[in-house]
Amino acid sequence: MRTLYETLSSLCADRGIKPGKMCADLGFSRSTVSDLKMGRKKTLSSEYLAKISNYFGVSVDYLLGNETEKAPTLTKKDERDIARQLETLSQSLESGEGLMFDGDPLSDEARESILQAMKLGLEAAKLRNKEKYTPKKYKKG
Repeated sequence: MRTLYETLSSLCADRGIKPGKMCADLGFSRSTVSDLKMGRKKTLSSEYLAKISNYFGVSVDYLLGNETEKAPTLTKKDERDIARQLETLSQSLESGEGLMFDGDPLSDEARESILQAMKLGLEAAKLRNKEKYTPKKYKKG
């Protein structure tokens, strides 16, 4: 089982950055990684782990060595794309005259429910497609 430092080091190498740059990007002290490297710390707080997992697009379980393969996660770009698609859907729902739900005009609650369901569907589809269509050479574990 890999240590947290080994996993972080590998993720940084995959991205072509140094651990110090990761710390600067996330607002951590460089000693955070140094402590892991020297064995003074074995793990980090859940807050730090969450920030690192979002930064690299991996799960916290992967960081901790509980998963051998990186599970696909949504990147900031994916989230922006989904937000744009939802905005387009929202505008089309608002401009659609005569939209009915069980014979009644579409209420704000119903519109919001539709948008939330679409968001869940878009996120699930994006993750499924990442898993299915990412070439094996980019799936490092």
